[in-house]
Amino acid sequence: MTATTLEASYARCKELNRAYGTTYYASTFLLPRASRPHVHALYGFCRYADDIVDDMGPAPVDERAAALDDFGDRFARDLAAGDSDDLVLKAVIDTVRRFDIGFDCFRRFLHSMTMDLTVGSYETFEDLMGYMDGSAAVIGEMMLPILGPSDLAAATGPARDLGVAFQLTNFLRDVGEDLDRDRVYIPQEDLRRFGVDPRDRRVDDAWHALMAFEIARTREFYASSVAGRAFLPPASARCIRVAHDMYGAILGRIEANGDDVFTRRARVPTPRRLAMVAGAYLTRA
Repeated sequence: MTATTLEASYARCKELNRAYGTTYYASTFLLPRASRPHVHALYGFCRYADDIVDDMGPAPVDERAAALDDFGDRFARDLAAGDSDDLVLKAVIDTVRRFDIGFDCFRRFLHSMTMDLTVGSYETFEDLMGYMDGSAAVIGEMMLPILGPSDLAAATGPARDLGVAFQLTNFLRDVGEDLDRDRVYIPQEDLRRFGVDPRDRRVDDAWHALMAFEIARTREFYASSVAGRAFLPPASARCIRVAHDMYGAILGRIEANGDDVFTRRARVPTPRRLAMVAGAYLTRA
């Protein structure tokens, strides 16, 4: 059996990022070439776990949970050993060791992925934030060492907020898809406040009011994340700004679609995304 090479592992992570995380992938072109593979590696880890949760066909929950536990155990063992022969984990472990990314970040991420197997809704926004600590905010923490902040502690809060903003955007864009998986990520207290049941898949005045509230809250997280750019070197700051603008534009597309997230998917057109990346690269703005 041919041993997995580090080059092949990083290439696989890049393929996953390019195929499934197009916005993140596009923004990485603004980073120094040497930094990009490490961002792809972190994406590969997250995608690997997400596929176990959502893409194992008809596999029962206990089988998915066992597979996720096995993945986490494999990662912990290989990290302790300093290497892996897994096609994705080899690059991840190399990245973790190079940038001294804390194992606790990965533990928290996997805990939230496990929650997705059995938790279908969240009563309050505080409850949802507990989930997003591991599913979104922690991604910002993982990324920071690669981005090279001048003050890691000062940059951490804004990085966490940007991760939350990205995931809240996903939740609003994907309401219909999540319903198909028996999940509702809009807090139940908000649904009661506006008198909405998303399972009705009805876009009416109450739904518009709810979406306006949720979009405004999401934009607050985008706004609070901006302060973190002051601690990043220019290339990293450009990358984060473009990712912020590209992903934040999805909220505008939701509004342009009349808040219909049941029959229409909010997308920022590829030419626009590419133009944003190219503009930032060419102007170094």
